[in-house]
Amino acid sequence: MKHLLPELPYQLEALAPKMSKETLEYHYGKHLQTYIDNLNKLIAGTPYEEKTLEQILLEAEGPMFNNAAQTWNHTFFFDTLTPQQPEIPQPLADALTRDFGSVETFKEKFTQAATTLFGSGWTWLVSDKDGHLSIVSESNAGNPLKKGLKPLLVIDVWEHAYYIDYRNRRTAFIETFWTLVDWQKVAARL
Repeated sequence: MKHLLPELPYQLEALAPKMSKETLEYHYGKHLQTYIDNLNKLIAGTPYEEKTLEQILLEAEGPMFNNAAQTWNHTFFFDTLTPQQPEIPQPLADALTRDFGSVETFKEKFTQAATTLFGSGWTWLVSDKDGHLSIVSESNAGNPLKKGLKPLLVIDVWEHAYYIDYRNRRTAFIETFWTLVDWQKVAARL
């Protein structure tokens, strides 16, 4: 199965000025495409060639895992963004309040985790098998699916995600991220 660059649910310029068209051209159009191209080369002629992206992520190691996970992570990240600012659905707000004390406390803790993640990686809102929510940061290509957790929300804190628009101001990027989250999609993943 050849993996392809997924279509974005919005135009490249739709998130500007919060996330510029140039950032998406590089982040989505070049970085993600490179992970997909590398993955297709690595799985060619192997049993992984017929597996889904999630199966490869869960089973592979080394470069094959890295490229599968980066493809999955980026696809999930881009799919979570929207140019609109939908309200947080009440069931999600209730779950965040139950497990973090309030929606604002959740955002503060998530922002802190993403800001303080050393180097490159991802910060996730996840649900465990019992439906409890937590924040997990993963370095490099890490993905919480490998730990049996269900991803609900993610932010990419690799420098390529924000450097064109925010330079070295990771915290400013994270604060702007909150205005791009598609809370309807996050709630649907509960």
